[in-house]
Amino acid sequence: MNTNLPELRNAFASPKQFYDDANFPRGFARSGHFTILEAEILENHGVVLKGLYNKTLAPQNSFQTQFTQVMENTSEPTNAFERAWIKYLKLTTSKAKFHTLFGRSRLVADNAPAAVTSDDDY
Repeated sequence: MNTNLPELRNAFASPKQFYDDANFPRGFARSGHFTILEAEILENHGVVLKGLYNKTLAPQNSFQTQFTQVMENTSEPTNAFERAWIKYLKLTTSKAKFHTLFGRSRLVADNAPAAVTSDDDY
């Protein structure tokens, strides 16, 4: 069912735009995680995609039925809408790895003599 974008846009038409201020407060396009096409798909069709994913909306056409099958892991993603939503889910549901810049930079050997300084040296 790999088709062109105008057909997919009509199949997933949404009355309002989708925003996720909790995870992407500056928007999808400015987050740096999504391409221009993916950000446009999420903003303009994310309400329908989220409804189908949460099962609050019933599929209305074959494209939406295939989308629900992809979300249930019964088939592979074949179009940009399915791939964009999977990428969105991966970024919002997986735990982020936290790396710190602080820590022990060098280990001090236990048998090494400690540097001794006295106040008389100054």
